[in-house]
Amino acid sequence: MPANLTPNYLKAEQWFKTAAANEEKILALEEMLRTLPKHKGTEKIQAELRRKLSHFKDAATSQKKAGTHSDIFHIPKGGAGQVVLLGTPNSGKSSIAAAMTNAKVNVASFPFSTITPVPGMVEFEDIKIQLVDMPPITAEVVAPGQVGTYRNCDIIAIVIDLSSDVDEQLKVCLDFLESRNLLIDEVTAAKDEEGNALGKKAFCICTKSDIAMPGALEHLKEICKYPFEFVPIAAEEFEGLEELSRKMFELLEIIRIYAKPPGKPADMKDPFTIPIGSTVMDLATHIHRDMAESLKSARKWGTGVHDGQQVQRTHVLSDKDIIELHFP
Repeated sequence: MPANLTPNYLKAEQWFKTAAANEEKILALEEMLRTLPKHKGTEKIQAELRRKLSHFKDAATSQKKAGTHSDIFHIPKGGAGQVVLLGTPNSGKSSIAAAMTNAKVNVASFPFSTITPVPGMVEFEDIKIQLVDMPPITAEVVAPGQVGTYRNCDIIAIVIDLSSDVDEQLKVCLDFLESRNLLIDEVTAAKDEEGNALGKKAFCICTKSDIAMPGALEHLKEICKYPFEFVPIAAEEFEGLEELSRKMFELLEIIRIYAKPPGKPADMKDPFTIPIGSTVMDLATHIHRDMAESLKSARKWGTGVHDGQQVQRTHVLSDKDIIELHFP
């Protein structure tokens, strides 16, 4: 009986073949199993995939127990969210990081000047957002383990140089993202074992807007098949960087909440950041998980209430609300 392998399965199979790290191979195998048609003709394929999956999971476990593996591409998240740059050589990634953060990046006119991830912090009003510069990619070259950084981030920022061939740059970046299921796909809805979406939200940073080819930005928007947001900047001239930091904040879909201890002024310098749509109870859990269940009451200063009004646990919070939590 023919296997009748689907395009999504073949896509996952290609992902497995190009994967470098064990963790990535595991994700690719899981996706192959998920998209493989289940019938008598694929029983041997299913068995072989499960055997491989077991092998790589055992290897990953052994590696963790040995404690000898150091993954340079694992960047712990910091700040209110993590945005990771993706682009071809000399697209302007390092210039963005240098202009917006204090990270020690290597800005050079030659390709592949960045060989490891370089994290830094972008300041947006009263919060910090982590921005990670990355080695460039080409159609032939991707640094081993690089996919893991994109897999674990919050947002992928595709960097396109408007003064160069935007068609080729976009093709390379989208081929990389699509072949590894790194973009949110509402159709296939690829997920890991815990049910988390494999894909990430993405947008485009369009560099060198001051020396862009005529009509380059409009052309880029026309050829892109995804509804990305496009932010034109000129990093070396510091043009568009404020809008870029604001766009990062908006795409993270978070709100800032200022805590007010009972009887004391609110802390207006270091807000908590929580997802849009979060409730008073969500905030309490974020602040102190063990004490959240004992939350007695809460007062709010901010959107839609009188100053100091008492609100329920289920009350949905808004950006820049001030909240006073009361525990027994």
